[in-house]
Amino acid sequence: MGEPVKLAVTAFSMPDGRRLRARRLARLVPLVVGGLLASAAAAQQADPLAGMGQAEWRQSYEAAPSLSVQRSTTPILSPQTVAATEAAIQQYQTIAARGGWGTVPSERTLRLGVKGQAVLALRQRLIATGDLEAVATNSAVFDSFVDAGVKRFQIRHGLAPTGVVSAATFAELNVAVDVRLRQLEINLVRLRSYSGDLGSRYVTLNIPSAALETVENGMVVTHHIAGVGKIDRQSPLLNVKATEINFNPFWTVPASIIRKDLIPRMQANPNYLTEFHIRVYNKDGDEVAPTQINWNSLDATNYKFRQDTGGENSLGVVRINIPNQYGVYMHDTPEKGIFGDDARFVSSGCVRVQDVRDYVTWLLKDQPGWSREQVDQAINSGQRIDVKITPPVNVYWVYVTAWATPDGVVQFRPDIYNRDGAGPGPLAAVSPGNGPRPEEE
Repeated sequence: MGEPVKLAVTAFSMPDGRRLRARRLARLVPLVVGGLLASAAAAQQADPLAGMGQAEWRQSYEAAPSLSVQRSTTPILSPQTVAATEAAIQQYQTIAARGGWGTVPSERTLRLGVKGQAVLALRQRLIATGDLEAVATNSAVFDSFVDAGVKRFQIRHGLAPTGVVSAATFAELNVAVDVRLRQLEINLVRLRSYSGDLGSRYVTLNIPSAALETVENGMVVTHHIAGVGKIDRQSPLLNVKATEINFNPFWTVPASIIRKDLIPRMQANPNYLTEFHIRVYNKDGDEVAPTQINWNSLDATNYKFRQDTGGENSLGVVRINIPNQYGVYMHDTPEKGIFGDDARFVSSGCVRVQDVRDYVTWLLKDQPGWSREQVDQAINSGQRIDVKITPPVNVYWVYVTAWATPDGVVQFRPDIYNRDGAGPGPLAAVSPGNGPRPEEE
């Protein structure tokens, strides 16, 4: 990881009024460094060329190492996850029987150094779900231990581990225990439905997490952040196979996107097609000028629109075909910034995959001649290259908003498509701004 990070440490007030000496504060440095490394890992993940290693979200707790959170190697679709989720239901039933947890006042943002009654409420809330040990519970100071507890809570709820309690974190903190318990019970049924043989090698996309994992011999091999369908253009549930890789693909604009996106954007900017290297073809296959189309009507639906290959293509440099009735697929994207967002519900149904080169290398690992280096060469050639995946790999697109891992970590995600029946959840209202780029299907 390079040279150790050295931090200047100063003293601050403890609950009993004594001053903690600087040499003792140095013992807390791993907490701070852990947060910095997590941020650096998140930045690296936004660029698929930044390295082949899989980032780990990890905190260091000197007083409570059992509270650290790491990416699990246990597949979300596995008997181990079912058993862990059953145990989590019992845990939350106990919390509910004890009266649940209180709310955390959200009048102001909470972060390191803040003092007040809201911090006391935050401590109690974190203790209730095991994100913070029940020590120094009377302190009204947001110290490094609370900071670490907040980061752990944020990771469990699919939020960036900033340690800062702002709107999204407040919303998750103040969901009642009864709602969380019901969420676990609903998703246990979903998890049990995948208890059969899923294959020795398979891919799982969990839509509410906007995250994808590759699984081999019962263990997760790689994790990938993803971008999935918007609330009004949902990614479907699928049980399909990945059959083909298209390197440097063209993108043919689907009819639905011509109507919903292309026509309005051409009305707003007549140079839109030219700026995004989208060519227009008539029914005879001849290229025509955009000016020949009446953009104040549906005339454009009579033409084919194809975006040139290259880094600016809406599919990026790779498309993964998974034949299905909905016409959706997985692909790269030139908009790597979405992978750093908490809410990644951005597409028209297809799935954008972070670190797509690692993903494609794993899909092709049983085929001679397709090492990571050769995958890079195919992409760098700029030429359209199609490769069959032999044998095809099972792919599951699932909808799981709550589950637990064998290490006792309970995970929650927003019910973005409102399929749990209790409302779409805190993150559902978070919608990234739509840029000028055409939406992929």
